Amino acid sequence: MFALKLTLVPLFLLLVSLAGRWWGPAVAGCLAALPAIAGPILYLITVEYGRSFGAQAALLALAAIFASETFNFTYAWLCRNHRWPLALTGATLAWLIAAWALTQLPVHPVSSAAAWALMAAGLGTLTSHLFMPRAGITATGASLSRFELALRMLVGAVLTLAVTALAGWAGPNWSGLLAVFPLLSIVLCVSSQRLHGAGFVIALLRGMVTGRPAFAAFCLWLALRLPDNEILPSFAEAALLAMLAQGAMRRLIGIRGRKAARAA
Repeated sequence: MFALKLTLVPLFLLLVSLAGRWWGPAVAGCLAALPAIAGPILYLITVEYGRSFGAQAALLALAAIFASETFNFTYAWLCRNHRWPLALTGATLAWLIAAWALTQLPVHPVSSAAAWALMAAGLGTLTSHLFMPRAGITATGASLSRFELALRMLVGAVLTLAVTALAGWAGPNWSGLLAVFPLLSIVLCVSSQRLHGAGFVIALLRGMVTGRPAFAAFCLWLALRLPDNEILPSFAEAALLAMLAQGAMRRLIGIRGRKAARAA
């Protein structure tokens, strides 16, 4: 388990970083929104604390899309006119306020809690989609060096250890929220703003919005399936559902893009 915590997030950060170099920030953001980080964290705490604990954590992780988008939305607006320390401080404060608000949502009965969680996730995603600033600035600055990649991976490992350590101590509600703590957003936004500027960061964060439906499908499936089913099959089914949802979203985006190109 400890080895998984040390290696999973850094390797995924490497993948996302290379995707940003090869295909641009929108693709990197879409990958960053997948449950590649929250999924293993939820799995670890479910194995350690039980299926009921894991199901409740997954429900809060679904609602925590609202808090994650609050972070991204705030960072996107602040980074246009401020350097990364102020943007990060403001966005983290916004996440904490949003996360605390989500802990006040009802968690029983499950059907009602799932509805509230979906509404919160939908509100956060829709707000970012409609009102996040546009990335009108061409990315400039230094290229992503090996040192910068290594630094991203190191920071990701340290943050993962901190979040998973806090999760078990904090109880199922905050465990679910901490599973969706914006680890990738923090590392990627700060590093990208330093290297490439605000335009790259905004494109990255807008790309994350397109990955939210897949993440929501993953968490909702776990919340409904875990109480009465085995852990490993439930996570495998949730991962498959997330991949299908992501594929459908990418196809939909491609169709809309082709229509827009023809209209232009």
